[in-house]
Amino acid sequence: MGIKGLQWFVANTCPDACTMVNLKEMAEKHHINHPDSPPVIVVDAMGCIRHWYTPESWVCGGQWQEYLANLQDFIKAFMAADIKLVFCFDGVVEQKKRDEWVKRRLKNNKEIARIFQFLKSYRQQPGRGMFFIPSGLATFTRFALKSLGQETICSLQEADYEVASYGLQNNCMGILGQDTDYLIYNTSSYFSIDKLCLDRMVTVMYSRENLCHALGLNITDLPLFACLLGNDIVPEDILEGFWQKCVASCPPKSQSYDKRANTILAVASYISRVPCCYGSLKDLEEMLPLASDKKLLYRGVESYILPGQQSPWLPPGVSNSQIHLVKQETAICPDQEIFQLAKEQHVRAENYMVYNVLSKGEVECSNTLEDELDTELPGQALIYRPVRQHIYSVLLESGKDTCGAYPIVKEWFVYFGNPMEQPDLVQPMQLDIPGGTPSLRTLWLTKGPEVQTLRYRTFLACFQLQDMVEEFQLLDPSVAAVCCLLIYLTLQVDSLSLEDLNAFVAHTLCLQGKSAAQLAGLQLAQVDSRAVQLGSLFIRGLTTLIMANSSLGFPMNMNDLMPWKVFDGKLFQEKYQQSHTGCSLEELLEGNGSLHMQFQNLKSFICEACMVKKRTIQSRRRGNGFITEMQEGGRERSFQQAYTTSFVPPYHSQNRGFQWRGSQPYFYGSEAQPSGKGHRDQRRHQGQRRRFQLAPQWPNKQTIGAFL
Repeated sequence: MGIKGLQWFVANTCPDACTMVNLKEMAEKHHINHPDSPPVIVVDAMGCIRHWYTPESWVCGGQWQEYLANLQDFIKAFMAADIKLVFCFDGVVEQKKRDEWVKRRLKNNKEIARIFQFLKSYRQQPGRGMFFIPSGLATFTRFALKSLGQETICSLQEADYEVASYGLQNNCMGILGQDTDYLIYNTSSYFSIDKLCLDRMVTVMYSRENLCHALGLNITDLPLFACLLGNDIVPEDILEGFWQKCVASCPPKSQSYDKRANTILAVASYISRVPCCYGSLKDLEEMLPLASDKKLLYRGVESYILPGQQSPWLPPGVSNSQIHLVKQETAICPDQEIFQLAKEQHVRAENYMVYNVLSKGEVECSNTLEDELDTELPGQALIYRPVRQHIYSVLLESGKDTCGAYPIVKEWFVYFGNPMEQPDLVQPMQLDIPGGTPSLRTLWLTKGPEVQTLRYRTFLACFQLQDMVEEFQLLDPSVAAVCCLLIYLTLQVDSLSLEDLNAFVAHTLCLQGKSAAQLAGLQLAQVDSRAVQLGSLFIRGLTTLIMANSSLGFPMNMNDLMPWKVFDGKLFQEKYQQSHTGCSLEELLEGNGSLHMQFQNLKSFICEACMVKKRTIQSRRRGNGFITEMQEGGRERSFQQAYTTSFVPPYHSQNRGFQWRGSQPYFYGSEAQPSGKGHRDQRRHQGQRRRFQLAPQWPNKQTIGAFL
């Protein structure tokens, strides 16, 4: 929410409403006045994310280790001041806010288009003035904070409202954020995240009492004041005529004020002159062009009234206990025990999208850094939709009707070409696993090794990899997550090439052991726009993994699916550019010879899985933005020395019955083998005499653990 122009107005025309305070000193006073309750600041996390993300690079997919280190430093500073933090995140988009949510996402699309135009023109990251938060940042921040031991809450309604309520009900020292609605709610003190100096623990505290004094209003007038200036409930376009009348009846006090400041003063003057009662609000509703929604202003005022409070602008006796009690709506999930568990996990920020599906069958995903002009890479929302359809089928299995039809899921996912005038109506898609789809009661409530295997198999089945449970279980969990994504992406996106795969695999191996400081010091001569989109696509894949993990009873440890374990934007950019310009394997792996076999093993594992699905990965070198199709027979003594138009794993899998196929195998460190039918027959004969499990052999999990 928030009121346009109010922050500037307060900072520039109401100096008494802005006070620089020392949070450590305030905490000490709180201890003295409230010895039984520690000083608590409730944090509007969504309003702070831009402040927390300070790594220089933001366009390449995210500098996740740096970001995690920033969060650690932030928490340590407050711990040193003996202040407890409680972080609150948006957990739902309320129906009354949907239009505004869509409007902002469509505006973001235009900003993203400008970012890609800049990238393709200058091959550099734009300046901070065009900053756009990395894809998935809000989702992963809640898991990051939980991993750092912080109390984290995901809202069941408007997050601003829950933050204000928490501050009021728990006698919090204050609210930290950057949203003028915290001046409107009658709650704890409001501290600015933008003005926070972490080294000295000082920031600006905004005083709603002093603001009211400057405007000639009472604190109980602020909700109506906010609505008459326009917010997420009452749109500005219906208020313009009212503003003109207010300004005409209240001439500007100073020529130095801009139009918005004069409007703010005029609206405050109008409110101060009318009787403070419900009748005045009804008169306003008749005056404003509210069309058929005559209760719009009523609902707007109502939205600011916290538990236990009343408003003189609403009918006598109407209190928040009647207004904001979360309605017991009929959930799509008929099993109340399962639904309650999903709700509790949602509030504790332990799952992702599960509660939203089980409660209303409606989910959303905000913008992703995607190039609308790149026709070879579909939007991530469409690429991962089949996975979500499988997940929906598990979550909604018990909600099928008498004809066996699943409930439809409404998706508000942002992708280019989607005007988002209506949600996409998505049909759940049945899993193809022996014994049929397991119930949520089995996956969530039953214990034992057999059920854990069932969870893992169902998890892989969502990515259509259910026949590879044993192979995946040999891998370190984080590497298994990466392989699952890369196999799925390669099967879904025809334009993904051998060079792309090399970049992802090399990036995965080279990332291990690197510190946040090392990654921060990595310098890029240029930035490739396609690699930017691939990085964002990979990160959105991780959010899809955690959705599947949340839905299926947590077959994997959630920490193993986090981006700071498996992704770094700048490092991926470097590997992508190296791979596409034909560097040597030694250079790609940073001179670490111990990684050569691991690289070959992982790559072979991924390629075999793709070949089972009839997908041959083509070589398509792009160099400096230009595509080069590698021809058979060309030889270079480099990383590309054995490049052909496809890759064939250099082993025969006993489990899968593979024979050598394709024109040439893909080797490192030797000359490319001659092509021809005779040689393929010879390799097939050799394959029958020598059988390998996973090129050339992974004898135990300890060996596989070397991947991390």
